[in-house]
Order: sequence, then C-alpha cells, then structure tokens
Amino acid sequence: MSNEIKSICVYCGSANRVDQKFKDKTIELAKKLVKDEQTIVYGGGNVGLMGILAQTGIAEGGKVIGIIPEHLVYKEVQHDNLTEMHVVDSMHTRKRMMVEKSDAFVVMPGGFGTLDEAFEIITWKQIGLHEKPIVFWNIDGYWDPLFKMMDRIADEKFSGPESKNLFEVITDLKYLEEALAKRPEGPHDPTTKWM
Repeated sequence: MSNEIKSICVYCGSANRVDQKFKDKTIELAKKLVKDEQTIVYGGGNVGLMGILAQTGIAEGGKVIGIIPEHLVYKEVQHDNLTEMHVVDSMHTRKRMMVEKSDAFVVMPGGFGTLDEAFEIITWKQIGLHEKPIVFWNIDGYWDPLFKMMDRIADEKFSGPESKNLFEVITDLKYLEEALAKRPEGPHDPTTKWM
C-alpha cells in the first residue's frame, strides 16, 4: 500500500439483514486494512456492515476511528470499543470529519446513506476540494445499475464521459492497492462539464 495512504474511509451499509456474502467481504476488507497498517475511518455504528467492519478491525488489532452524529447514537447503536470515537453535532460535520481523517475512500455495498456519502465525495473531487483516491468495491455486480445510471447521465450530457475517471472500480480485493495507486484524475474543467 502506498506510504501516502495511512487511513482509509469505508462507506458501507448499516442494515443487519443483508446477504452473508456482503458480511464476509466486509470482514475480508477489515482484515486487509489492518494487515496493511491502515487506520479504518467509518461512520461509528455497531450494526450492519459498519459494525462488522469495526468489530473485525479491532479484533485484528487495528486502529478504528468512528464518527457519528449525536442524533444517530442510539439508532445506529454507537460502537463503544473503538480506538477513537467522535460524537458530532450533525451529518454534515460527520462527513466532513471523515474526509479530513482519511487519505482514501472505499465504497462498499450500502443503501441511501452510502450513496449520499459516495456521491458527495465524488462531487467534491470533481470540483477540486480534494484529490484523494475513491474506489468502489463492486461485489457480485452490486453497483452495476449505478454505473449504468452514470453512463446515462453522461449520454444525456449532464456530465462528460470523463466523470467516471474520478474513481476506480474493483471486483476483487486483491486489486485494491493497484486501484488506490492510480489516483484517478480530477478536478474537471467546469466549462466542459457545465457549459
């Protein structure tokens, strides 16, 4: 793993009822990040893939930083056994702090919250607020419909085809290091995107 990348923010779902394959892949990711001496940054919950990520990271002896807004402390069952836990005043503060504490981002399968986080971090890269790597882990084709929608957006000229160069996509965790090292391009010239 690149020496420049010391911490990786993982966006993932908080639902417990998801298929076991997603849980197994979350365990695999957490173990890899700890093995590679990466600090795990995530949303601070103890449920769903979020909880599995944190529990595995801690059990493997890794450093795990959780950031959770106070109004979700009980809904997302705040994790109580992390290296660092930050309870913040809002979702906006949570997302900003996750970005500040991370050198790269991995997007795992998730729901609306994961989509919100993923699109915000992609948009921030597009407009030049950061140049950090973003990687989607497309487990069992989970993100395929999203990528199809991104193609439609470009086809209809709401973005350029280069917008998909803002992130990388992997289908197997063995490609993560290579994807993080690629450092996809950004930001884009606004006159070619919006004019």
